[in-house]
Amino acid sequence: MTLTDSIERCLKKGKSDEQRAAAALASVLCVQLGPGIESEEVLKTLGPVLKKIICDGTASIQARQTCATCFGVCCFVATDDITELYAALDCLESLFSKAGLKEKDALVLGSGPSSGLPVSALLAWALLLTICPASELKKRLETHFHKLPSLLSSDDVNMRIAAGETLALLLELARGMESDFLYEDMESLTEMLRALATDGNKHRAKVDKRKQRSVFRDVLRAVEDRDFPTETVKFGPERMYIDCWVKKHTYDTFKEVLGSGLQYHLQANEFLRHVFELGPPVMLDAATLKTMKISRFERHLYNSAAFKARTKARSKCRDKRADVGEFF
Repeated sequence: MTLTDSIERCLKKGKSDEQRAAAALASVLCVQLGPGIESEEVLKTLGPVLKKIICDGTASIQARQTCATCFGVCCFVATDDITELYAALDCLESLFSKAGLKEKDALVLGSGPSSGLPVSALLAWALLLTICPASELKKRLETHFHKLPSLLSSDDVNMRIAAGETLALLLELARGMESDFLYEDMESLTEMLRALATDGNKHRAKVDKRKQRSVFRDVLRAVEDRDFPTETVKFGPERMYIDCWVKKHTYDTFKEVLGSGLQYHLQANEFLRHVFELGPPVMLDAATLKTMKISRFERHLYNSAAFKARTKARSKCRDKRADVGEFF
């Protein structure tokens, strides 16, 4: 029995937690194998099972959510058949598009545990769009772009954020094909994004509002100014610059799948290094790695200095608060 057989058995026979674990393992397996015959066989075996769970309204929402992410990642890595890619997009579209929702899933776009399914489907769909041929991408944009702004009104903060980031990603892809691309209802969209970027709704949690405002400020900049706040990711001796929405979405997806293991994969996984245009893995000998590491004593000195500086800064703030209290 192979690892793929074991995963398939868990997906078919297991309960919710076992299905989620199996789907997560399938994602990691495909990323580890990279594109090629082996990962194609994994997708060929597991794809139909994942699809069945995703579309099964009686299955656990959490299992469907993890399977949707897994399906998107496995297709991104392994699919070599354009018709399979289009079929995967169709499957995922039915989960976040209101027109494709069944009555029993009608509440999925609200808030609560069930809202995670359309969020995962939308993000997986956006990931696959980044590898679509231009002709198909244009067709999907014409069909779905005008539907996405309605998701910005969802009660779930994660859905609002996913919809906003997906809109920014799609605009970037559209402008890459046609530099003068203009959404017909751009003014209304901009107003919605600006409202979310400055949201002060008292009925929403402070953490949610802070997270939402931060994301939508960046989305608004992308829509209005075609700008992107560059991020730097450090791994080992290397650095990667995330300078566009396509790269950010791809990075966020693999970060979700691999967790802390992403750092190692960025250094050694040829597939991911190709995706992020990092070139072949950098080979460093033990002596070079040793010179790059600071000693325990040096680390102790640095932490001590940082602690003292932080204590002094906080003490000043406390003194100011004390003075204000005495004054009043």
